[in-house]
Amino acid sequence: MWDRMFERIVRDVFRDGTLDVTLPSGRRFTAGSGSPKMTVRITDPTLPRRIVANPDLGLGEGYMDGGIEIEGDDLRGFLDMMFHNLGTGNRTWILDLHNRMGRRLRRMSQWNPMSRARSNVAHHYDLSAELYDIFLDADRQYSCAYFRHEDDSLEQAQSDKKTHIAAKLLIEPGMEILDIGCGWGGMALTLARDFGAKVTGVTLSREQHAIAERRAREAGLEDRVEFLLSDYRAIDRTFDRIVSVGMFEHVGQPHYDEYFAKVHDMLRPDGVALIHTIGRTDAPGATSPFIAKYIFPGGYVPALSEMSAAFERQGLGSTDIEVWRMHYAKTLRHWEERFSAGIEKARALYDDRFCRMWRYYLVASELSFVHGHQVVFQAQLAHRKTAVPITRDYLYRN
Repeated sequence: MWDRMFERIVRDVFRDGTLDVTLPSGRRFTAGSGSPKMTVRITDPTLPRRIVANPDLGLGEGYMDGGIEIEGDDLRGFLDMMFHNLGTGNRTWILDLHNRMGRRLRRMSQWNPMSRARSNVAHHYDLSAELYDIFLDADRQYSCAYFRHEDDSLEQAQSDKKTHIAAKLLIEPGMEILDIGCGWGGMALTLARDFGAKVTGVTLSREQHAIAERRAREAGLEDRVEFLLSDYRAIDRTFDRIVSVGMFEHVGQPHYDEYFAKVHDMLRPDGVALIHTIGRTDAPGATSPFIAKYIFPGGYVPALSEMSAAFERQGLGSTDIEVWRMHYAKTLRHWEERFSAGIEKARALYDDRFCRMWRYYLVASELSFVHGHQVVFQAQLAHRKTAVPITRDYLYRN
């Protein structure tokens, strides 16, 4: 029974391109037609049932645990075919059912009070610092880079991302800036060193906090940058500027009003805030069960309608909203290529199962930007619509 249901799901999705499948029983079938052609073998007899029950989680775990063998281990080729088919509307009822269930249950799955938010952050960001050394740029920018030119290096694109954000913040020397979700400190250190700002960075990750503090000492910027191991909700000060890059995805939809109310209260009357987040161009949805379980527990990628409704309710006006479409796909491709090149270092830190999980996360994320509705939003917010110039010319003076 499970084999037949599994085969129906595969045939519903894989129509463009040819997928040859061998089941644990030895039975074979072919889905789709034309090029490209992929061959997979399922060796775990529980996988057909698990994929029928939860396609996203079952497929991810199947690859991670080695229960799915892709010819030549061509994970990118297989996922590219799958995301292409999903992107053209080839779906199956079970995927739509899980999406509806995920939306109904997200208030519980994305409930992130301070105590739970700390444990969710630790799950991902308190991994070994050496892991991130393998695939990130030297400044440890773990968010979408900005590729002004097709052949820009990752380092150049990450530097340009920070410059672009700084331009939107309209910083003047001596301004006080809050960096919500400061990561390993790269943005805060750049704004202090290159723009003369006084920056307070907050993170819930002990690993990130320790590295950020060390970097500030080594750069001689301790008088202009402080890093706090704190939830942003515990900050009781106001700032000229607020920046948050790659943190809003961890807030959780039930906390959007709480988040923007706090930004509203911490932002001074003539202040400017810049919120940079992964987003979706379609209607509100649900988080991938695989990503929620293994990569970013409590996380959610917002639709612009959800995000904008929340900051409007809290009295913040949008002075600019920019959509980055393919930049994150290129960023993730760089990360995956670096990770795969240094995979023996990752195996020395963890094990082969972890490496397969991490590679699946990077490749699947990349292809969701290539074929799916994933983009990046940059929302520039203010109390007053006169807080920034009336054209975008100020962003491109250099």
